[in-house]
Amino acid sequence: MPSSPLRNRTVVVTGAARGLGAALAYEVARRGARPALLGHEKDLLEETAARMPTPALAIEADVTDLPALRAAADEVRHRLGRPSVVIANAGVALGGPFDATDPADWRRVIDVNLTGSAQTARAFLPDLYATAGYFLQIASLASLGAAPLMSAYCASKAGAEAFAHSLRAEVAHRGVAVGIGYLNWTDTDMVRDADQHAVLRGLRAGMPPPARRVARAEAVAARLVTGLERRRTAAYAPPWLRLVQPVRAALPPVVLRVSRRDLPRLEAEEPFVSTGLLGAGGDADRAATGRAC
Repeated sequence: MPSSPLRNRTVVVTGAARGLGAALAYEVARRGARPALLGHEKDLLEETAARMPTPALAIEADVTDLPALRAAADEVRHRLGRPSVVIANAGVALGGPFDATDPADWRRVIDVNLTGSAQTARAFLPDLYATAGYFLQIASLASLGAAPLMSAYCASKAGAEAFAHSLRAEVAHRGVAVGIGYLNWTDTDMVRDADQHAVLRGLRAGMPPPARRVARAEAVAARLVTGLERRRTAAYAPPWLRLVQPVRAALPPVVLRVSRRDLPRLEAEEPFVSTGLLGAGGDADRAATGRAC
């Protein structure tokens, strides 16, 4: 895509070993950018980077480890050039009743999804200042309306959204734009694992038909990267998610009413238990941090 403004630019993607992160890295490379893939699982990162159609770099780094992120920023700068775009995509999730969730797992979701996004911005802002670049925060429908049985994920994504709004106002005069990518269910190992647990399978099944659909990661990545090219303040995948913005204040009482009606029935069918960190990404995070599975 020779007309893309990403051509010959360096783009950093966190959480890029698989799933949406890998799809985002491939999409920016398809449009001519040089992607830097950050995350756990160095071997998988390198395999993913090798499939890119443009020169790519794989760096193992935990987004909650600021010294590691700063070292990664130095490596990206010297090997690919200063990044013009940084995508804070790394994330983990778990489901289950709040009082049945391992406190360490609950906190880890906050650390990765919220603190990790802020640490990513902190490490790469000097480059974005130099390039008048763009920071894309991956958020979620959970940023717009909290759901039961996903308290850590909803809190982390709402916090990440608020962080992005605050950062945007803070860095605009420096020429840096900040966007938020709002996603619904996307076909990743995290969501596939979620469907194996009754506590989350029932939650998704009870949503309205458009909201329960699962989108292909490649289609979501293409939509987000198009918004990124246009330096949008918000990108929605699927597009109908933008319709939630004007009515988000009305969602909590609706969710409360539906939960009071449906949760007792679902729990009677199968008791709710904590899922632990979901998917292969959750396993990789546990392994990298030395925590028990």
